Amino acid sequence: MALRACGLIIFRRRLIPKVDNTAIEFLLLQASNGIHHWTPPKGHVEPGESDLQTALRETQEEAGIDAGQLTIIEGFRKELNYVAWEKPKTVIYWLAEVKDYDVEVRLSREHQAYRWLGLDEACQLAQFKDMKAVLQEGHQFLCSMAA
Repeated sequence: MALRACGLIIFRRRLIPKVDNTAIEFLLLQASNGIHHWTPPKGHVEPGESDLQTALRETQEEAGIDAGQLTIIEGFRKELNYVAWEKPKTVIYWLAEVKDYDVEVRLSREHQAYRWLGLDEACQLAQFKDMKAVLQEGHQFLCSMAA
């Protein structure tokens, strides 16, 4: 059976968008262990939790951002399936916008750094093909909503 994890692709919009549609910035966290990879906040589902409850709890634990500081974007849910530590893993992501552009990020010990990044920079830091793809799909979804 695959390990199951859930997370939020957190983003904010610059107050003054640039002409090239780089107004969207994604929050990525750098892991403290392993290869120090960059991902959105995510974590394993605990007994009795729904997937979305897990994503919200993990965001609060890993980035210090509470559910009340976020707006979940309807219509976007992506499932990634891959092998991690020689075990199959499923991760489900939703898009969530911070209500305050200057929201304070408070990292847990699981992470050593965070960055707000435009799509191209976020994809450069995201080392895994699946993560890059979900960031691109999320960005495309958000841009299509604005059109």
